[in-house]
Amino acid sequence: MLEPTPPGIASVAVAAGAHNVLHAVVTASLLDADSVTVRYGVAGATLDSVTPVAIAHDSQQLDVLGLLPRTAYRMQVVAYGHGLSAESDTVAFTTGDLPTDLPAYQAGGTDPSPGYVAFAANAYGIVIDNTGRVVWYRALPGGMTLNFQPQPTGHYLTHPVTAATDDAAPWVEIDPNGEITRHLGCMNGLRSRFHDILVARDGDYWLLCDDTRVMDLTSAGGVAAAQVTGTVIQHVSATGTLLFDWNAFDHFDITDLEQQSRTGAMVNWTHGNALDLDADGDLLVSFRSLSEITKIGVATGEVLWRLGGLRNQFILEETGAPFTRQHGVRVIGPGQLQLFDNLGEQAGSRAEKYEIVEAAHTVRRVATYSSAPGVTSLLGGSTQPLPGGRILVAYGNANRVQEYDSAGRVVWEIQGDPGYIFRAERIASLYAPGVGTPR
Repeated sequence: MLEPTPPGIASVAVAAGAHNVLHAVVTASLLDADSVTVRYGVAGATLDSVTPVAIAHDSQQLDVLGLLPRTAYRMQVVAYGHGLSAESDTVAFTTGDLPTDLPAYQAGGTDPSPGYVAFAANAYGIVIDNTGRVVWYRALPGGMTLNFQPQPTGHYLTHPVTAATDDAAPWVEIDPNGEITRHLGCMNGLRSRFHDILVARDGDYWLLCDDTRVMDLTSAGGVAAAQVTGTVIQHVSATGTLLFDWNAFDHFDITDLEQQSRTGAMVNWTHGNALDLDADGDLLVSFRSLSEITKIGVATGEVLWRLGGLRNQFILEETGAPFTRQHGVRVIGPGQLQLFDNLGEQAGSRAEKYEIVEAAHTVRRVATYSSAPGVTSLLGGSTQPLPGGRILVAYGNANRVQEYDSAGRVVWEIQGDPGYIFRAERIASLYAPGVGTPR
């Protein structure tokens, strides 16, 4: 019986990544290997870091992410097959300088969750580690953005704040190597909103769109030819088929908006800014202008209930002001949600968790998380549920990002003034951002 032979490594080379000086691309020619990885370390030290194991091909590209800038490295390909392994000679690689306009951060805390934090800064998508070091970045197309979101697909999604008027698909999908993989947008000629998107593992996506109509609002305290913008929610297949199309004009009334907000020539009527799928598969949507969370049945488009605002259908089982001008709504379990309450609390903006009993139409605020001293965010903000009852909160234009444990203690934060961070999300891996972590 012949003894198995180890796989072969014919050649190895390394080059810089195209979009990020903290990224190296190792190429290798392999023979009879079934899996492969790269060991690497700073020159003069041990090769104590390793990339995720990948399925091997005869001609292989292996990406090394999260490197230090201006640093000399040694890298080695390790191939596996037939229960044996083979190691290449080491190759040298030196990273370049970070872009001069890339922001720098300091961060820390007593007990941060493992992993990284992703967010947008000006025209960059950025990922930092728990010390604040930038470990991944990408200069983004389309100009300034506020939203840079990891998705369950392992890709990032971003959208310029002001997309070009002729851009029908301004959402840009970017893989961990910084390559653009596709563009997404609304169907039926509607313009997409940059505030939120949800992409499923199969490539289908839910997104928010704008529908603007001319309306005579004189009977509602407004002007005769007001430009009224309402939110549309669409579900689009990976191949571009419209699967679901819900329009606020078919379900809401202009008087659902407070009177003082419907007097001008342009009326930002609903301002959808977050969406998530409930535990039962139906849709939860945050309408900032209405100070309302709405549950929508995905089978029929029926409005199942309305929480908050002028058309509130729930009893709040405690004293205290309701949430106002909220962002960052996320489902955290059956009958449970969390949100960022921008203006409902005089002491400052805060994250809040709620328990909802749909049958009884009762809601109870079960936890709050706020910064000390308090800060008020007029714009933006997000929440992300984390394991162990933790929560990551971005305070929007109040320029603060903090992680809280289940008791409400700050266990990590970006220190100083990080600038306006519309949304921040933790990820477990640079190689598969968003996979296996809550939104």
